[in-house]
Amino acid sequence: MEGGGSRVSWVKFGPIVSLFVVLLALWFRSPQNAVLDDRLDAVLSSLLRAERKVGMNDVHRPKVAIGFGGCVDLLVDGVSLLNKIGLPPTDQPLHHNYIENALQLAQSFAYFFAPGAAAERFVLNETLFSELVEASRDLPGNRWSVGGNAPVMAGRMATEGCDVLLGGSFSPDFTDVLSQHITVAGNVVEEPDIHLILEYPSGASWGPFTSRRANRYIVHSDDHNPYLASMEDFAEKLEDFEPDLLVVGGLQMMDNFPFHAGEREALLSRLADLLSSSSPKLGVHFEMASFVEESIMEELLHYVIPRADSLGMNEQELPNLLSLLKGSNITVLSDPNPRVATVLDQMREVYRILNQRHRDSKEESDSSESKPLTRLHVHTLAFQAMIVTHGSQWKNTMSATAKASLTANRHVCGSNDIDPTKARLIMDDSFSVSRQEGSQRIPLQESRPVSCWDEDDYEICVAPVLVCTEVYQTAGGGDNISAAGLVLQI
Repeated sequence: MEGGGSRVSWVKFGPIVSLFVVLLALWFRSPQNAVLDDRLDAVLSSLLRAERKVGMNDVHRPKVAIGFGGCVDLLVDGVSLLNKIGLPPTDQPLHHNYIENALQLAQSFAYFFAPGAAAERFVLNETLFSELVEASRDLPGNRWSVGGNAPVMAGRMATEGCDVLLGGSFSPDFTDVLSQHITVAGNVVEEPDIHLILEYPSGASWGPFTSRRANRYIVHSDDHNPYLASMEDFAEKLEDFEPDLLVVGGLQMMDNFPFHAGEREALLSRLADLLSSSSPKLGVHFEMASFVEESIMEELLHYVIPRADSLGMNEQELPNLLSLLKGSNITVLSDPNPRVATVLDQMREVYRILNQRHRDSKEESDSSESKPLTRLHVHTLAFQAMIVTHGSQWKNTMSATAKASLTANRHVCGSNDIDPTKARLIMDDSFSVSRQEGSQRIPLQESRPVSCWDEDDYEICVAPVLVCTEVYQTAGGGDNISAAGLVLQI
């Protein structure tokens, strides 16, 4: 009886005790946590205010042409998939340019998983790739979505108020889910290529490896997109479309693809002709990606990059490009969480070298088709950074940097509404503008979180990212961020 009486007492007073515990927790809430919450709220409010300074005009929607390609993404938890197919963790992480067997997949995944670096690899072994896709189809929590750099950027720009001409070869099911503000230029294919996105959160474990940050490892066996099959139809419709901006992405599909000799270079030469034939006043943006084959990087430096006014890339792709520009080998893996000063120094050097190359080519030939680089956008987990040339066609740099920052959270958290309780700031409270000794330090001000200043012939803007702590999706992050930043600068 006594035991029963005590249970009755607990049932009676249990809710009161629970309420007391909650009140006690609030009373003793760490002042430090309260300050952090207030700080995140202040930074978010200020970034939203900066974004809203520039409104989109519904009457005159900017027109953007974007190529090339597209696919269907199948997103799964990477560790769960590898466990399901019985692939044990390797004890030897190794970089591979492409994947031929399960051991190479394990080694390559481990190589990028531990530092939390984004990567994309072509799977030569079609049987292995088919097995991975089949295993993924009934994996709990899997998701299908529109994939490919060009369609993802097109989707974001249409959402943000642009009319888009999209170059790609898609199935009827694919085009049905695209925005009404997107017009497709390209062939119809019966079956779209599947790209397998192996996502993982920060702190995920696979054998002895623990990921330092959330990211994704992409594998595909795509045999349509490397050929830029939509380029001819896209070029035909481009003239009548009269875009305000031309965006090129998806060229990493050509990386380590088994082309016949000279085939890839011929395709990139045709792309160069398309870029050169457009109006000199038309801004061209090239979105970088994970390139590991040195020969394609050399071809991009010859055919594509000199014809672009604007470049977009992440913290892995920036040092990769810089290394090649300085005559060194490709940098496959770089610091996934670089300091602001390091990134800014690398950006300045890329900007300087590419513009010096442009000046040299103009001196050698008056008919040179190269353009000066006038915009450089680097997106990292912790911050966004832009360099924009004074007097160039790019406008609203401060607001664009803020919008890119906000879009990073919106995409990764999977929500247009940003919840500061699901975010954190990992950028330092102050940063040096350069690694050079005695460089100025800029404090992060909650009321004005986007820092902008002038140097030489350009402006630099840096904005902190409210890093999402409840990750919905990392794949497509860079494309969404770059596209959102461009929208306000056209």
